[in-house]
Amino acid sequence: QVGGFAWENCGDKRDPVVLQSLSVAPDPISIPGSLRVSAAVSTSKTITSPLKVLLVMEKALGDLWIQLPCINQLGSCTYDDVCTILDNLIPPGTTCPEPLLTYGIPCHCPFKAGSYSLPASNFDLPEVELPSWMTNGNYRVRAVATNGGEELACIKLAFSLQSH
Repeated sequence: QVGGFAWENCGDKRDPVVLQSLSVAPDPISIPGSLRVSAAVSTSKTITSPLKVLLVMEKALGDLWIQLPCINQLGSCTYDDVCTILDNLIPPGTTCPEPLLTYGIPCHCPFKAGSYSLPASNFDLPEVELPSWMTNGNYRVRAVATNGGEELACIKLAFSLQSH
């Protein structure tokens, strides 16, 4: 399917972290604009630092999928420890931002084993200077999270972007 939002778990059945549901509206995603997201995820083990995430982002050019480079932390990037990034964005000891706070979703490692769900919530997507290669079009992303070499999760997303 080209265009339109889709997701799937791509890890093996032993991966401790599983995306149970994810919905995103509108489709295509509009930048700037409002994004409505609902999601549910479960983890059978506590997730601790270092939480490494490898992203492979591709954009459709006609019938071809072109892998996008990692530029300014956007694109096909490897983040060596998402826990540290979260600590830098949200200083430890401060409350988690909404709507995470309301629904009891943690914003720092460690993430305890259990189920987390985010009912439909709105997020404002600001007017951002996106690189020229990240403009209107169809994208797909494969994200693999690991800890000490052990795969925790693998998620594939497909989405369309429309910038004004």
